[in-house]
Amino acid sequence: MSLIRLENVTKIYKFGEREVVAINNISLKIDRGEFVCIMGPSGSGKSTFMNIVGCLDVPTRGKYFLEEMDVSRMDRDELAEIRNKKIGFVFQQFNLLSRATALENVELPLIYAGWSLKERRQKAVQALSWVGLEQKANHYPRQLSGGEQQRVAIARALVNSPSIILADEPTGNLDSKASMEIMKIFKRLNEDQQLTTIIVTHESDIAAFGRRQISFLDGKIISDIMT
Repeated sequence: MSLIRLENVTKIYKFGEREVVAINNISLKIDRGEFVCIMGPSGSGKSTFMNIVGCLDVPTRGKYFLEEMDVSRMDRDELAEIRNKKIGFVFQQFNLLSRATALENVELPLIYAGWSLKERRQKAVQALSWVGLEQKANHYPRQLSGGEQQRVAIARALVNSPSIILADEPTGNLDSKASMEIMKIFKRLNEDQQLTTIIVTHESDIAAFGRRQISFLDGKIISDIMT
C-alpha cells in the first residue's frame, strides 16, 4: 500500500484570462520509507508538486491520496490538520523565531497540537538529539551557524512524529560542508526511522543522496529512476 498516490493530477493557475499549467496529468506512487529527490529547472512543476503533496495546495483535476485518504477533496481546515499531524516541512529559509531558543523553536508545533509543557520539552529535546544539537538547546538562532539553524528546523519538522518529511531546497543557503552534513542527517533519519523523505533540489550532488530520483520538466515527469 502506497503512502502517497497521485492519480492524473493537473494543477492550473489562472492569471486574469491567462492559464498556466504547472503540473500536467501526472500519476505516481511513493511507498512508506522511501527517500525521493525531486529535480527540475525553475518552472518545471517540482514546487507545485511539493505544495500538493504537502497539502499546501490542491489539484485542479485528479486525485491525491495520503495514507489512503483522499486529501484532494478536503477543505482548508482538514488540510491544516493533515499538515500538522502528518507532514514535517523544512525550507531553504530556516524560518526560526529569532527571540526563541532552539528548544522553544522545536516546541512550536507541539504547542499548536496542545501538548503539555513537560511532554513538549521531552519530545523537543529528543528531536534535537536526533540532529546532534541537544547541547545547544538554549542557544538562540543568532548564536548558531547556518547548518545548525537548519538542524533546528529539521528537529522542529520531526517533533510531531510525521509520516513524511518534505524539504524544499534545504541546502540552498548553506556551504558545501554544511550541505553534506544536513543530507547525512536526512539519510540517517530515513534509514534509522524509516521516515519517508522527499527533497526538492536542483543540485545533482544533493539528489545523489536519494534512492529514487524523479525529474520534472514543463509540468511532467520525464524520468523516475531508482538508484
